[in-house]
Amino acid sequence: MKLQVAAVASLLVALAATAGAVTFDASNTASGTPGGKRFNRDVGLAYSKKVLSDASTFIWNTFNQRAASARKPVNAVTLVVEDIGGVAFTSANGIHLSAQYVGGYSGDVKREVTGVLYHEAAHVWQWDGQGNANGGLIEGIADFVRLKAGVFLDGRLKMSPALN
Repeated sequence: MKLQVAAVASLLVALAATAGAVTFDASNTASGTPGGKRFNRDVGLAYSKKVLSDASTFIWNTFNQRAASARKPVNAVTLVVEDIGGVAFTSANGIHLSAQYVGGYSGDVKREVTGVLYHEAAHVWQWDGQGNANGGLIEGIADFVRLKAGVFLDGRLKMSPALN
């Protein structure tokens, strides 16, 4: 009987741990473009999924949202590298990264994409007053996340000790 109770308890713990689990996925629909090729060579899908997972955990910890019940109800975060202009944008739980930006970036592109993903992941998880929050506030919070994580631009900017 004790063995059965222990087995049921272990199963319940495992189910509880996965009930709030978030999945992270990435794809590159621009792999035939110069930027898509550079993304595959210098960044990669596996690395990007890990960054999205790490960024999400960092965001939850930064904003004291460790429990799934304290967060926006998001089950999956996706990244698509696309042949689009700009840098990146987020729509709901989907992050769209510009292969054109990646291809034209003249620096450590892996570090830059890491920073962009932290910024965009912040948009996935942040509450925005049902679309009514000031855009500057929303962008400022995402920049704060990137800066606090230490992946802002070329690393020359430093977080003020007052904000740590």
